[in-house]
Amino acid sequence: MCLIPICLPVCLLWVFMDKLLVLTGQDPEIAKVAWRYGIWLIPALFPYSILQSQVRYFHTQSLILPMLFVSLATLCFHVPVCWVLVFKSGLENTGAALSIGLSYWLNVILLGFYMRYSASCEKTRCFILKDVFSSVKHFFRFGIPSAVMLCLEWWSFEILILLSGLLPDAELQTSVISICFTSSSLHYYIPFGISVAASTRVSNELGGGNPEAAQISTVVVMLVTLTEAVIASVSLFCCRHIFGYAYSDDKEVVNNVAKMVPLMCLSIIMDSLHVVLAGIVRGIGWQHIGAYANLGAYYLVGIPMGVLGAFVLHWRGEGLWLGMLCGSTVQGILLALVSIFTNWKNQAIMARERMLDGTHVHGSF
Repeated sequence: MCLIPICLPVCLLWVFMDKLLVLTGQDPEIAKVAWRYGIWLIPALFPYSILQSQVRYFHTQSLILPMLFVSLATLCFHVPVCWVLVFKSGLENTGAALSIGLSYWLNVILLGFYMRYSASCEKTRCFILKDVFSSVKHFFRFGIPSAVMLCLEWWSFEILILLSGLLPDAELQTSVISICFTSSSLHYYIPFGISVAASTRVSNELGGGNPEAAQISTVVVMLVTLTEAVIASVSLFCCRHIFGYAYSDDKEVVNNVAKMVPLMCLSIIMDSLHVVLAGIVRGIGWQHIGAYANLGAYYLVGIPMGVLGAFVLHWRGEGLWLGMLCGSTVQGILLALVSIFTNWKNQAIMARERMLDGTHVHGSF
């Protein structure tokens, strides 16, 4: 009920994407392709909103395996459908957008069937409508700062791609930055998954009055994340000279990607750490602090440093990426300080008070 209406202004933004991109100085041909892709991606927005609600519903009950199996089924559906729509139908980018929408709808439907008919969800699939409406205020109280926290981070990387379109060799630099950003985003979902688990675990432990367990969970997820990030970074660095061929057969693009890989490796480590720290901060309920940290890290440090490196020092794509690496580092330091100086016992008390207040207001739960 809260997320679907939010999709409407996003749809409006995508409808006029080509004009907005041209106004920012982007190449009209690139803007047209992006606009067409965005238009056909609109049908995917709505199932994505439903899916996010379903995912949180399952996470809070530790029902992870159903989501895993449904995701695997969706992936098996998505790969052949995407291949057919992109290469066989002649739709190309448009086909890719359509395949994403179809896959999201399949994911939503399969999880919906599980939610409706599984005995595991028998006690939690019932609700009273008046409780739903009265919970909207509480949802936005935490949802808006959390959304701002995530959006400020993601938008900064989108700005990075837009800025690459203003460089002298825009087509090459945009290609290289897009490849690096896509690869980093692909890896990002590993620590992001750990982050979601950490957020749920920390919030559950605090709500259960177990601050020590919340602290232990924080330490464990940080060690797991650091180990995985180092392994991924070392593997990527060893393959840096051939990595670009996964996206392009243009020798110049591949060589420029190889030059960016060392910075990507550092970004993977820093991004992994700070995304998990962000999950811990959300689990504590300090989304607003995370939003301020992201604002300062990326918009007062990262983007200005990127502009300085790319356009003043003429480091081009490497300068843009180095700036964002500085932003990620600052964000990680700020979120780490928040976690270190957290009074876990007080947070557990506050979490219990919020839960008891919700029980009092919504007596039917």
